[in-house]
Amino acid sequence: MMSLFAMRSAGRPFKRNTKWLGLLAGAAMAVYAADTAIADSGKIPNLSSSTTEAWTPLTARGGIARYGTGWFDPPAGLRGPIKQHPDYPLRGNDTGRPTPALGNYKDPILKPWAAERMRLSNEELLSGKTGIPFLPQSRCWPGGTPGQLLWTTEPLYIVQLPKIVYMIWQRDQWVRRIYMTDKHSEYVKPSWYGESIGHYENGELVVDTIGFIEHSLSFVDNNTTPHTKDLHVVERWKIADAGKTLEATVTVDDPGAFKAPWSGKVRWSKIDRPIEEWVCAENNLGYEELFKLPEYPMPVGSTPDF
Repeated sequence: MMSLFAMRSAGRPFKRNTKWLGLLAGAAMAVYAADTAIADSGKIPNLSSSTTEAWTPLTARGGIARYGTGWFDPPAGLRGPIKQHPDYPLRGNDTGRPTPALGNYKDPILKPWAAERMRLSNEELLSGKTGIPFLPQSRCWPGGTPGQLLWTTEPLYIVQLPKIVYMIWQRDQWVRRIYMTDKHSEYVKPSWYGESIGHYENGELVVDTIGFIEHSLSFVDNNTTPHTKDLHVVERWKIADAGKTLEATVTVDDPGAFKAPWSGKVRWSKIDRPIEEWVCAENNLGYEELFKLPEYPMPVGSTPDF
């Protein structure tokens, strides 16, 4: 099957049909319920949603996250993530125009080249060269790992199977696959999300990811913090607050971009919301004309993905 981007560039219409999503989730839930190992909630957390439920991001104060508020919270006792530049403190949507994402490029954990890359990105925004900060997902690029966890605009759906865990974002139906095995492939082909393997440990899903593509538009957060191909991400997913909250603590280690590992935390709350189809490339708003931002390209495929 040709990818969405390839079909778009070839001029073929993309038929909107969410039936396959419901069938996938329904079949997966049936297998999940039948599997005795997965059903052991004492050892294995039930992270799954269904076709009528979803996980939506929470802010640090517990409120529902809104567009522009997707940042990692610093976990207690661990070195936290790259923060907003102190000269430009964050203001929420409820105080007027939100402060744009301007990463603290002076953070001593950054390698010099990464700090300079972030400084230039901030300078483009502050000088007016760009009108809005770059978020990969808003321009139809994959959010990567762990950056995709910060996407606040559409919900997250999780399907647990004995040998694989699917994480599906409604926007463009982005899918991460966590293979339930104890060993990475001998040769890992670089990709946007990397190769993720997982196992259950003390009531948590532990995910280990390597094999990332090195791209100028791939970031580990919403502050345009870059990474290299040596990026290594470990996530620990669990259920908290008596089953009301999904929580993930991520540890990011990239000796090419950072002088030491750092960690961040993200939380979600379950809501009643059936999965819908949202096709980014076919529903773009014409940002090039609206904001005059040709430097934010829309990815377009020129060849089939088979």
